[in-house]
Amino acid sequence: MNKIWEFFENMNEFLYVSDMDSYELIYMNRKLLELYGFHSLEEISGKKCYEVLHNCSKPCAICTNHELSPGCFKEWGYYHPILGKHLVLKDTMIEDDKRRCRIELALDAETPEWRNSVLHSYKNMEELVNEGLRLALQAATPDRTIEIILEYLGKALNAERTYIFEKNEAGGDDNSYEWVSNGITPEKDNLQGVPPEVCASWYQKFSENKKIVIEDLEDICEEDPLLYNTLKRQNIHSLVVVPLYNDKNVIGFYGVDNPPAGFLDYTSDMLQIMGHFISSSLKRRNLVTMLQQMSYSDQLTRLGNRYAMNEHIENIPDGESIGVMFCDVTGLKRINDTEGHRAGDQLILCACESLRRTFSDYEMFRIGGDEFLTLCPGIGEAEFKEKVEELKKDLQENSITLAVGAVWQKEGKKNIDRLLTESEKRMYEDKSAYYKTAGIDRRR
Repeated sequence: MNKIWEFFENMNEFLYVSDMDSYELIYMNRKLLELYGFHSLEEISGKKCYEVLHNCSKPCAICTNHELSPGCFKEWGYYHPILGKHLVLKDTMIEDDKRRCRIELALDAETPEWRNSVLHSYKNMEELVNEGLRLALQAATPDRTIEIILEYLGKALNAERTYIFEKNEAGGDDNSYEWVSNGITPEKDNLQGVPPEVCASWYQKFSENKKIVIEDLEDICEEDPLLYNTLKRQNIHSLVVVPLYNDKNVIGFYGVDNPPAGFLDYTSDMLQIMGHFISSSLKRRNLVTMLQQMSYSDQLTRLGNRYAMNEHIENIPDGESIGVMFCDVTGLKRINDTEGHRAGDQLILCACESLRRTFSDYEMFRIGGDEFLTLCPGIGEAEFKEKVEELKKDLQENSITLAVGAVWQKEGKKNIDRLLTESEKRMYEDKSAYYKTAGIDRRR
């Protein structure tokens, strides 16, 4: 029996089908096969849709798979920077032999004569930039915005790699974002903490408001051997890099590796036009991060708050063991009343440091003025009990008094409310025992 998509074999529009989970291409109709230079479906067998259709090394940042459902069509416009075509896309999902399949029908929104080559004509640069910004601004998060624009630039400029480097606190550079074309090895993980001296010559030029254009890497072999060796290792033979600013301060740079020969000036102009948008996106990302930290962390201790605790609990896998420890800073009210709140804050911070020394691998939360909670998913019972004892020893050595209530369960997620209640109960029992032993009247 023929598949439903085979009825589109000889139509005048482009159509492809891919597996939504593996991204493997299942089908391309005749016209799309010809457009990409294939002669049969056997040639695309096992290939990923993002590799073939978009020259990406991983799923596209603009992928709509998460928006698709059976019986519904998503219609949207897209300028395909590799093909140089404006397309009207219609996407939907069907289930075939229990496999979720994406079907995309693309209609060419322009005649072949309308333009010969968008990438090779400056008159189309504004339109190209606007389309990239339109796609990027639809993203839900600043990170996604940046990923989309780097991907779009990489495709539009026919480059092997686009990237962003940001200055770190040590004065070096971190590769914070990266897009690579299909078949190119990612370098991001290898380019963290790049020493300041590697890009020193670039930053000198950035301070003079200059860009970096290297037409042939061999030209800098003797002039800057440290930079040359760093770039040579990445198989870079040409590049364009422009600075990124926060106000008038250079905060890093972004660039393109190995664009087509003869188009370095075009690439440079494109990057400089987009630089302000990239800088603004980084600034927006930093603001969102700061607001998230304020929303989910306690300002004094920098531990998570109740919002963070609830979210963390939601993300604990079902069926996993968990240790829960409830703590209370004993005597905090007396310190606040007799020595002042600054002394009380110092006591809280000392207690937090003790918790961090013992439970650094797990999440800790300040859930009240003097109350803390530690959640240890995946921990074994013996290890959890050992850590609780380590904490008590650390508290004693540092003259800190915490009432502690701890409970462990093999499959804790499904009974988490009961475990929280039980650990709090044990904490109060420990607190009462401390006051009784110390002969302290808690009412005074």
